[in-house]
Amino acid sequence: MTINIAGAGPAGLTAAINLALAGRDVAVYEKRADAGKRFHGDLQGLENWSGDTNVIHDLERMNIKVNFDCDPLLQLITTNGVQQRVSHYPDDEPLCYLVKRGALPGSLDQGLKAQALAAGVQIHFNQAISDEEADIVATGPRSKEVFAVDKGIVFETSHEDINIFLVNDDAAYKGYAYLLITNGYGCLCTVLFEQFPRLDDSFEKSKQIFADLVPLDIRNPRAVAGVGCFSTKNLFQQGQTLYVGEAAGIQDLLWGFGIRTAVQSGYLAADCFLNGRDYAQVAAAFFRPKLKATLVGRFLWELVRFKDYALIVNDRSNRTTLKSFDLSNIYRFGFWQKLLYPIARWSMQRRYPNLKL
Repeated sequence: MTINIAGAGPAGLTAAINLALAGRDVAVYEKRADAGKRFHGDLQGLENWSGDTNVIHDLERMNIKVNFDCDPLLQLITTNGVQQRVSHYPDDEPLCYLVKRGALPGSLDQGLKAQALAAGVQIHFNQAISDEEADIVATGPRSKEVFAVDKGIVFETSHEDINIFLVNDDAAYKGYAYLLITNGYGCLCTVLFEQFPRLDDSFEKSKQIFADLVPLDIRNPRAVAGVGCFSTKNLFQQGQTLYVGEAAGIQDLLWGFGIRTAVQSGYLAADCFLNGRDYAQVAAAFFRPKLKATLVGRFLWELVRFKDYALIVNDRSNRTTLKSFDLSNIYRFGFWQKLLYPIARWSMQRRYPNLKL
């Protein structure tokens, strides 16, 4: 029996790779012309802070090889446009790994496609199947559950490697903007968590702030954009069909990161399929506490916006690394998160009535 997967993103291809390595016949159906066609060369973060182990080790455990560009982020400048702090990370524990997204050499998407093909997966591009026809659905974000939008550019540059995280409500309302440059390749984006019509103006404001901070050398810019979707009432399974990644509403409401959880969900779906476990139950136990924790994190993040994010930008404690704050604690649904969750959920539901919270 052939296992049919809808979607050739990280979640779908991770599931396909693990099923094929276990000897199953797997067919992936992707409505676009190639893996990664949803993206246009964006630099994204494969975050390394939400778990207890290095994300690269997690990938290895889930049978995913690093055959794509994957550059560790070892220094981060955090600024509100006026003040700034510099954080450093150990070589073996970077804040995240920068990966390219898109149908281009060196991208995460093309690396996963190569691994899937090598494992014997059949990939059918320019072909879509319905949810009912699929055993696993990995088709990406659902438009009715959008909580954030981003706009930016990727470009070539002679500027040295640099990573800047900008918190400024004129440039990124309740969100953030970022300038990432690695090996002559740059990405400049702004992410809004509200007031989406301001996106174009916010991007121009972000670009100007970054230009005032560093001498930008931008060549051959190309536009990029995206959305983030989220739910705590996730659709993990409907009938015999399993849902993974953003199709299941698995996303980080705090900052919008999702590659790590997408891969984890694809691996869990394959593992449950192979071992006869209840995926909906396993996925709910694994993801839902973390999703609720990020909802509380988003609520608290917005409380520290006063005085131009002074609590985030100022480093009066003389701690030069965010590891001092143990970011993984944000993703543990502990006593204080559980206490705050009803208030945070009420607040977020008022702002995002379309989200299933």
